[in-house]
Amino acid sequence: MTDIDPDDVAAMRRENGGRDFRLFMRQQIAEGKARRDKPAPAKEAAPPGYRPGAWPTGSSPPGPLKPQPPGAWEYALHRYRQNEGSDRDPCECGACDTTSHDTEENQ
Repeated sequence: MTDIDPDDVAAMRRENGGRDFRLFMRQQIAEGKARRDKPAPAKEAAPPGYRPGAWPTGSSPPGPLKPQPPGAWEYALHRYRQNEGSDRDPCECGACDTTSHDTEENQ
C-alpha cells in the first residue's frame, strides 16, 4: 500500500468515523521517524590496557629539568651575543668534523 490515491484517503475517513485514517497516518509518521532517526553507530572497543589521555602503563611523564649552576644563563647569553654559539662547539656524537670550523673565513 505505497500508492495512496485521494479516493483511498476519502474511504479511510468515511470508515469507522475516521479512525482508520488516523491509525494510517500514525503508522506513516512512525515509519518515517524510524527511517530518519538511525541509532548511533557502536564505537569500537578500546584495546586492552588503553587509557585515553594517560601515560602508557609502566611509564611516567618526564621529570623536571635539572637545575643549572648559577650564572649559566648569563654565560650562555654572553656567548650567543659574542657569536660564539654552538656552531663552534663540537658535537658529542664523535662523528662531526671539528676542523672545518677553524678556517680563516670563519674567524
